[in-house]
Amino acid sequence: MNTINLRRLPATMARRTKAEAAATREALLDAAEEVFLERGVANASLDQISRRAGVTRGALYWHFRNKGDLFRAMIDRVRMPFEDLIAALDDPSLEERPLEALRLGCHAGILHLDTPHHRRVHSILLHHCERTTEFDPLEVKDEITDECREVFLRHFREAQAREQLREGLAPEQATQLFHFTLSGQFWEWLRAPDNYSLRDEGPQLIDTLIALMHRA
Repeated sequence: MNTINLRRLPATMARRTKAEAAATREALLDAAEEVFLERGVANASLDQISRRAGVTRGALYWHFRNKGDLFRAMIDRVRMPFEDLIAALDDPSLEERPLEALRLGCHAGILHLDTPHHRRVHSILLHHCERTTEFDPLEVKDEITDECREVFLRHFREAQAREQLREGLAPEQATQLFHFTLSGQFWEWLRAPDNYSLRDEGPQLIDTLIALMHRA
């Protein structure tokens, strides 16, 4: 497959070619979101995605090796690890207040999630992922879930060590409760976004849960 050597092109043309390639990649990711959401991951084809994006199949393969590569890139475009959300708060005092770090990190996560792109991608992850002969999208979902649970568990263990976690509540139990509550919240939001405002009601639920877990 021929590729373009940007170093041999005039500077203006190279910039235009690079910008066009980036725009094509974004169009393919947008199309993947739409087709995966409409047809499910297993039933969506690369032909359908390339046609939806208005590009050739060859252009798709220039950016992505296969459906699995495209699926992961679609996830990575919207994904922000929970640790990065907490780090973005830029508050050193949160190291001594792990429950507050979780609370504020979840608030930031809700603002990050409540966009059309994120809603589509998380709907795909929760409702439209099926194992295929090509790849298993559920592995990506499990990776994200495991990563979040590890972060939650680490913060609850730190809270216990600092005597901030409610007496009698084990970090493992707190992690389960926190994970199940957040998962249910996101599920309801994706199922009926007009009936449940994640942005308005989500932070209140998180605040209540953290308050119940905090040692009096």
